[in-house]
Amino acid sequence: MIFHRLGLVNKNQMGFTLIEVLAVFAISGIVISGITMTFYQLVIGSASTNNHMIAVRQVQNAGYWVSYDAPSAQSVNLGASSGFPLTLSWTDWDSTVKTVTYSLEGTELWRDSNGQQSLVARFIDPAPAETNVEFTDTNGDGADDTLILRVTIVVGGGLQQQSETREYRIVPRPGL
Repeated sequence: MIFHRLGLVNKNQMGFTLIEVLAVFAISGIVISGITMTFYQLVIGSASTNNHMIAVRQVQNAGYWVSYDAPSAQSVNLGASSGFPLTLSWTDWDSTVKTVTYSLEGTELWRDSNGQQSLVARFIDPAPAETNVEFTDTNGDGADDTLILRVTIVVGGGLQQQSETREYRIVPRPGL
């Protein structure tokens, strides 16, 4: 009699159906893909955002320093290919002659102010089409009156590569 009841208990327990197993696998796959995407966003997205912030800061730094020196310039000399080296010179109020030279060395922009060199920006795309300096006539009077600096910064590689391009228009001191 006991064995007969055990047989009935086992007959009622048939296990999981194929549909139930597939539903569990589907739900598990959705949960795992959600976790994977979150992890991917944390790792790759964070690095990408970091690279973008570096690119923005570097392009702003390049624009700041050229914009700082160019309005004082009484003389602007551009290099042949992409405008570098860019030499700005002027006479200060106390009759001292100041000369600032910007040079592009590889992917770095350097500022030489009367013999003191400092790094202005890194990760510059050195292609002449991407980074250049022009001195143009913007109002049509036949005189060069606007210094145009185009800078492209490229940071990182692959999926994490970020770039930033800015154009700065600076009007030097009148009377050039």
